[in-house]
Amino acid sequence: MNWLNKLEKKFGRYAIHNLTLYLIGGYIIGYGIYALVPGFLNWLTLEPGRILSGQVWRIISWILIPPGGNIITTIIMLLLYYSLGTALERTWGAFRYNVYIFSGILFTVIGAFILYLITGGVVQGLGGYFSTYYINMSIFLAFAASYPDMELLLYFVLPIKIKWMALVYAVFILYDLARGNIVTRVAIISSLLNFVLFFFSSRNVKPYTPKEQARKAKFRQQAKPHMNYRNGAHHKCAVCGRTELDDPTLQFRFCSKCNGNYEYCQEHLFTHQHVQ
Repeated sequence: MNWLNKLEKKFGRYAIHNLTLYLIGGYIIGYGIYALVPGFLNWLTLEPGRILSGQVWRIISWILIPPGGNIITTIIMLLLYYSLGTALERTWGAFRYNVYIFSGILFTVIGAFILYLITGGVVQGLGGYFSTYYINMSIFLAFAASYPDMELLLYFVLPIKIKWMALVYAVFILYDLARGNIVTRVAIISSLLNFVLFFFSSRNVKPYTPKEQARKAKFRQQAKPHMNYRNGAHHKCAVCGRTELDDPTLQFRFCSKCNGNYEYCQEHLFTHQHVQ
């Protein structure tokens, strides 16, 4: 996904760090509204018809509506998704995690409007079908795809690898798709479309798996003592001797076929003689 790399270089500094914490904070606000003025939640749902009538806040306010459940299961769920989301942000980086979450929100909104057009605005209460449930599910599936062999304690007792839990959830999702009506299907597909786009592209997944991140971190640690050159330069071509101080537009890469930490500029990366 070259477009994502370009976006990250240009807008990466604007990424929201600890995004999962803000999402959970939104749920807490939603629980507060439910406890104090439960009827007000009806003004927050994702209703395309009412949005087109001027209630534009519904485009974003629906993410405040918290998942159902008792207080114990809710606390456990929030703690779980905080740990999963934080781990994903550390693995992918804040910008890519932001794109993943916000694309899920955007696709859900688009799905709601598509459904509104399909039904001709006849079906009322579409907002009840669109929630953050499947967006939270996409976080779980993304974590399972990144850390498939990590074990969780099911009911705090039974250890089970997260990839098997994800497989069970996938079966439930497919079952909901099979038995559900058009409204249910559009809601599920639109909410999980971000997961489909991210994880059906191996070029996007592999560089951001935990194993690959650990390998890169180890390599940077080993190469660090060799990356301090004259006048404070951090990159130097082993062929021509130029650094980023000589030409800021130069790009440098290490060669995996050379024995040792040899770095080359873009002009000599593919033309140099390998050091054996």
